[in-house]
Amino acid sequence: MELFQFTDTYLMMLVRFAISLFFIWLIIDRMYYAKSHRRDFRFTFILISVAIYFIVFFMIFVLEDMKGKTSMGVGIGLFGIFSIMRYRTDTMPVREMTYLFITIALSVVNAVSVEVSLTEVILTNLIVTAAVWVCEKQLKSSATKLIQYDRIELITPEHRQELVDDLQHRLGLTITKVEVGAVDFLKDMAMLKVTYDGNSVQDTDHLLKLKNSQLTDF
Repeated sequence: MELFQFTDTYLMMLVRFAISLFFIWLIIDRMYYAKSHRRDFRFTFILISVAIYFIVFFMIFVLEDMKGKTSMGVGIGLFGIFSIMRYRTDTMPVREMTYLFITIALSVVNAVSVEVSLTEVILTNLIVTAAVWVCEKQLKSSATKLIQYDRIELITPEHRQELVDDLQHRLGLTITKVEVGAVDFLKDMAMLKVTYDGNSVQDTDHLLKLKNSQLTDF
């Protein structure tokens, strides 16, 4: 049936999409998520890569028949795609911004490499994946928490060890570093950034405060 017949171009697109998705999954799931355990960012990175791949691929083939407009159209389209790095409601940490950039860049590279052999496409993906893996091995990511602390008499430098001991007792964590932020003397409250030994970082560790809807998860 003609309804289920695919052109060679579309089949080529599917093959390259499978390659792109595999390497994106390898980078995000096995390297980023394995250390951070941020399900929200894993969801965002993978779906953005899928959307960008199809947008770029179809944009190229729609514009290729428009003489003299292909380069300009693709350039404008890529500018718009990279501008979605502003697509966020909360401040995105630098590490997550880097992974978002890699996700977008790899999807674009795989989509525009229609004149490149599959061997060269796979090799390019391998190089990027290896670079991410090497950098992750060199990066020691410590787990942190933001805490509203009530014993402000302990935030002075001469009571630092007593502060650490109190936090370790109350949190049940091995504290490696404590940074004192804003202090509210009217409410006897201080904001502390606590760094502790841990293999993973939870979603809520990056938040400045919790919303009421999030409190029901605890």
